[in-house]
Amino acid sequence: METKGKQQTRQTKESGAKGRPRGFDADEALERAMLVFWRHGYEGASTAALTRAMGISTTSMYAAFGNKEELFRKVLDRYTEGPSAYMARAMAEPTALAVATAILTGTVRTTTRPAHPHGCLGVQGALSAGDAAQEVRDLLAAWRDNGYTSVRERFERAVADGDLPATTDPALLARYVTTIGYGIAVQAAGGVPRADLQELADAALLNWPPF
Repeated sequence: METKGKQQTRQTKESGAKGRPRGFDADEALERAMLVFWRHGYEGASTAALTRAMGISTTSMYAAFGNKEELFRKVLDRYTEGPSAYMARAMAEPTALAVATAILTGTVRTTTRPAHPHGCLGVQGALSAGDAAQEVRDLLAAWRDNGYTSVRERFERAVADGDLPATTDPALLARYVTTIGYGIAVQAAGGVPRADLQELADAALLNWPPF
């Protein structure tokens, strides 16, 4: 039979095990996972590379974030709210031209930061992934389409407000701007210098609107 003191000790240990906080900073671990996915893409980021960068075990990764696909979904949310947040801020610009300028300038800045991988996680994350990553490819396609939809709706308001000519096709204009942005991201991943990409962004907006 356990003594009262032993019972209290056991209960304290059990309580501590159940209530013990994680031995790592989940926010920091997610940030590091984002950089691995950003640099290597979905399939190129192995579980070993992810856990090594995050500083945790595979068991801890699954417990805190789920499997690799679930981790990637959380990383994409973080990317949207962090490095890619310039898209949401651009929608608040007062004119359609200012919106487009903010999008392209933000793309150039984000995809060429010295301290981050070059390119865009949302563009290159799973472009060449195999069938096993189909859900991730679909996720990123939806992510890009959501960005396009936001720009199109913003340009529709610009037409309604008289900021863009009534003859403007908001859908085509939004596709133009987002396609240029995605192209900039691909070029950045290939090592094209920031100054050259900014010149490209400026040139793309010389004749506004182009359609």
